[in-house]
Amino acid sequence: MGKAKIILASGSPRRRELMKLITDDFTAVSVNADETLPEGIPPENAAEFLSAVKAEAAALRYPDCLVIGCDTVVVAEGRILGKPADKAQCREFMELLSDNGHQVYTGCTMIYGGKKHSFSSCTLVRFRELSDEEIEEYISTDEPYDKAGGYGIQGKAALFTDYITGDFYNVVGLPVSRLSTELKRFRKEQDI
Repeated sequence: MGKAKIILASGSPRRRELMKLITDDFTAVSVNADETLPEGIPPENAAEFLSAVKAEAAALRYPDCLVIGCDTVVVAEGRILGKPADKAQCREFMELLSDNGHQVYTGCTMIYGGKKHSFSSCTLVRFRELSDEEIEEYISTDEPYDKAGGYGIQGKAALFTDYITGDFYNVVGLPVSRLSTELKRFRKEQDI
C-alpha cells in the first residue's frame, strides 16, 4: 500500500501543531479560496462547507496528494461569529458570549483521487459572566482577531470558560481524535 503525501490546507499555526498529534508526515499550505457562504446555509453546516471549499482549492494544486481542509465556526444564538473585524465587533461578540452557551463546529474534508469525505464535530462551550473591564482588557490584546468567535480557548479566554462539553481540541481548531479515526478509514477505503 503506497502512501500519498498529506497536504493540510490550513495557515493556522494551532491547527498545524494539532495535526502533528496525528502524523508528522504532512505539509501545511495556505490556500486562497472564496469563503463566501451560500445564502441560507444552516450555521451548523457552515464549517463543513468551508472545509470542502479549502480542500477542493488545495486538491487542484496538489492532485496526487491526500488533501485535508478544515474550518472552524462559532455559533451563538443561531448566528455565525467569524473573526472579528475590529474592537467594536470583538466587544459585541464577547458581550454575546458572556454568561451564555455557544457551539463550536469544526468541519474537515479529505480529498484523494476524486474521492471526497467530509464531517464536522461540535463542542458546546459556556462562558461565565464577563465584566465590562474583562471584556475591554481582552479585546485590547492581539489574541482575538485571528480566531472564529473572537477568542482562543487555549489562551486568555480560558479564564472565561465555565465548561465545555465535547472535544477541547475541536474548539482550538482540529477534532484530533475524530480526524485521526476518519483519516485511517479514508486511507483504508482509498487503499493509500
